Amino acid sequence: MVVQQHRSGGGARAVCALAVMGVMAAAAGCSGGGGDRAAADDRAGPGAVEAVRQAAAVLTGADAGGASSAEGSPAQAGARADAGTRAGAGAEAGAGTTAKVNTSMETAAGGTRVTIRGRGTYDFRSRSGRLKVVLPQDAVGKEEHLPITELLAPGALYMMNRGAGVPKDKWVRIDTTALADGNLVTGGATDPMAAAELLLGARAVTYLGESDLAGVTVRHYRGTADIGRAARQVPAASRGALAAAAKGFRTDTVPFDAYLDEQGRLRKVRHRFSFANEGPAVEVVSTTLLYGFGVPVSVKIPAGRDIYTGEIRQGQQP
Repeated sequence: MVVQQHRSGGGARAVCALAVMGVMAAAAGCSGGGGDRAAADDRAGPGAVEAVRQAAAVLTGADAGGASSAEGSPAQAGARADAGTRAGAGAEAGAGTTAKVNTSMETAAGGTRVTIRGRGTYDFRSRSGRLKVVLPQDAVGKEEHLPITELLAPGALYMMNRGAGVPKDKWVRIDTTALADGNLVTGGATDPMAAAELLLGARAVTYLGESDLAGVTVRHYRGTADIGRAARQVPAASRGALAAAAKGFRTDTVPFDAYLDEQGRLRKVRHRFSFANEGPAVEVVSTTLLYGFGVPVSVKIPAGRDIYTGEIRQGQQP
């Protein structure tokens, strides 16, 4: 497990800092086998790396190979071509740029483990989506927090029912390019675009075989993602949040598990973030599940008059 250290301080303090405007503070209190020939070709080496990067590129619109795409051995060039062919076929077959999304974010700190779950839709072309994030119940099962509605947009996160002191009909707007984690954990759900973009930095990837995911045959890959490399592959106009994350961590290597379907589409990705310095490590496991490709997505950005600009009292909910 790679330990990521936030520049601003210790483990618990790092999570608190990342969650200043997010829901993590409210929730945690800051305390198969075979496969076809294509799958076999992806089991190790450049084939596995390029398969994961290409799946991410289809969703993000980025260049999976980046500046080095024309370099490398003939085997690497062939792996890129094979991965691109499969992912391209997936797009033509209806991979789509929209999808239904399920998210979960699990964290453990001070002996307490909590899970935040989200559900909604996302449009990768417009980089926007809508999620309803459900915070965990307390120890006796009583619901402590209202569900939070999140609107995801380029460079911004809008939250309804965010915290105490915010009128119920007002939104809180967060500039994700100013967040130390680029909204990888702050909102209680990793932005689906950021989850895919991280895979553009995939490296040291291993193919682990086929499995079943909700009735869909998927190929399982495990590796690490370099946030800095991923940020460099994202189009300049869209790289703000990921670039912030690349600068916000002392170590920008993130372990992941990615699951691609037979068309090369990303179906599920799990990232493991870990923060530690002076205190015990705090681990955050974020999972994004994509399905229902092609679903209609409608996101209406709140008008200025509907955005709350006052103080938010941390650790409380209305």
